[in-house]
Amino acid sequence: MIQVALWLLWAGFILYAFLFAPPDQPDTLNLIKDLSTGNWDGINPAIVALFNIMGVLPMLYASVLFLDGRGQKVPAWLFTSASFGVGAFAILPYLALRRLNPTFEGQKNWLLKLLDSRITGAFIALGAIGLLVYGITAGDWSNFAQQWQTSRFIHVMSLDFCMLCLLFPILLPDDMARRGLTDSRIFWAVTLIPLLGPLAYITLRPPIREEKTSNRTVMQA
Repeated sequence: MIQVALWLLWAGFILYAFLFAPPDQPDTLNLIKDLSTGNWDGINPAIVALFNIMGVLPMLYASVLFLDGRGQKVPAWLFTSASFGVGAFAILPYLALRRLNPTFEGQKNWLLKLLDSRITGAFIALGAIGLLVYGITAGDWSNFAQQWQTSRFIHVMSLDFCMLCLLFPILLPDDMARRGLTDSRIFWAVTLIPLLGPLAYITLRPPIREEKTSNRTVMQA
């Protein structure tokens, strides 16, 4: 049932973005170019922070999705990589296609070890929190509200940010199970505090234990 709801949410998000969101502005491409190249003079710091945090959130998801993908038929790396460009538009199909996966089999390669590290989680958290503080304190929010109402790029990017913050708990039960975390208070603390809860989680969670294949198991196989 949740898969159907996720597909409907994905389709609805696409329809809204292209049919009901505010129209594109003539300077949208130039704005994206300036944001991408660090030419931020004259750009509202709130928009700068939002644009950059949309590059950090896929890293938050990568720290869970790459490990989750070990037991999935769909390639998690493909959807995660696409999310750096299109955010929740790429994450939602993966969430709809994946199946429950509360275990981790085999050993972690260097990439999985890196993504599973608390140090990596701390760097992601510091980057996201720094951008959040910068946007809140330095941003011109009346200008942001105006642009949100008139610019499709700003409007959809803002909704994409909210979507990514709210979807993370879908992955949480399986990730907790893979780490032997059974306290439901952890789940609710992460779920009820969007963004900051998931950032704290990837920073403090214990690493996944690797299962070493015994010689007897290899011989039987």
